[in-house]
Amino acid sequence: MAISHFFLFVKKKEISYVPIIYISEGTHKERRLIMNFNNLYNDIFDAIKADINSTRYRILKNANYELVNLYFRLGKIIEDNSKYGNNFVSELSKNLKMEFPDMKGFSLRNLFRMKNFYNEYKGVGRDVEKVPLSMAILPPEVAQLPWSHNYVLIEKVKDMDQRMWYAQKCYENGWTKEMLVYQINSNVFQRQNGSKLHNFENKMPDDKYAIAKEMLKDPYIFKISNVNDRISEREIENEMIFLIKESLLEFGNGFSFVGSQYKIRAGNQDYYIDLLFYHIELRCYIVVELKNSDFKPEYIGQLNFYVTAVNRCLKKEIDNNTIGLLLCRDKDEVSVKWSLEGIDNPIGVSSYEINKYISNNKFSLLPTEEEIKSKIIM
Repeated sequence: MAISHFFLFVKKKEISYVPIIYISEGTHKERRLIMNFNNLYNDIFDAIKADINSTRYRILKNANYELVNLYFRLGKIIEDNSKYGNNFVSELSKNLKMEFPDMKGFSLRNLFRMKNFYNEYKGVGRDVEKVPLSMAILPPEVAQLPWSHNYVLIEKVKDMDQRMWYAQKCYENGWTKEMLVYQINSNVFQRQNGSKLHNFENKMPDDKYAIAKEMLKDPYIFKISNVNDRISEREIENEMIFLIKESLLEFGNGFSFVGSQYKIRAGNQDYYIDLLFYHIELRCYIVVELKNSDFKPEYIGQLNFYVTAVNRCLKKEIDNNTIGLLLCRDKDEVSVKWSLEGIDNPIGVSSYEINKYISNNKFSLLPTEEEIKSKIIM
């Protein structure tokens, strides 16, 4: 069937549009399909407009939830009318833009994204085939996120369980779109849900144990500039402090920075803790000891001493027991487990990696486009 011009919209009423389709050839069945579509399209479009107008009011109360659910319902309509081809979506996009000029999101590309969004989640939440369209509900992990976050998840995370995990963590931690992309690219799901080395069992209440265990990642990934093979532990610490916002993001939600090279006095001797944090949800101090080398058993003894020192010098009655976190370049699992045996303080051991990056002030050292052109011999 050849269609010389798919849609020509003629104003019928103030709020209605009638599609006219010109057919150069085709079977009787095909022509009847088009005629039926001409009769149905106006009702479809009016229903969409009513839905949008109703949703716009609710958006003022609950923007993300209502907008994302609206897009889900529009995606179902587009999918249900996919037999009419891409021209249906094209004309729908034009009409919606005309009818709602103050609303963004009705581009052709975004409407196709809505269709994909519906197909991704139609079997995950409430069964939309068994309830009215207006009652179609997305999984709560998805519905509570902005549209831009949702489409990042669809494009970058194909496994549904992982996607729901990222969606929930995104909501809990308030990640921006850029933060979400970074966490996905750094494989935080695998790093936070893999094997973890610690002795947290029976050393804290069950509810705190679950939080502390989830807090651990392996490996941690820190963004550091000026990286070379001989970088010292102190230089790594200084870079982490300089980029404290990124460091806190990597450590996770709830971490509050207290200090670096934090002085603790025991008797007549001063000791210096690499990094000291306070975890708001766990209500405890967290001592981070950073080693620019592979794991050694003696590192556990040193960290255990620092944890005890913080408990004696800083911990208040309202605080829970301090947790120690040892970060090494690499580790042997058996050596770590044996070293943790007999240690009363809760201690976790993880490896870490360093990502190189160019800081903003380094870009000023690069030649400009004009300087490069001036050096080119034509």
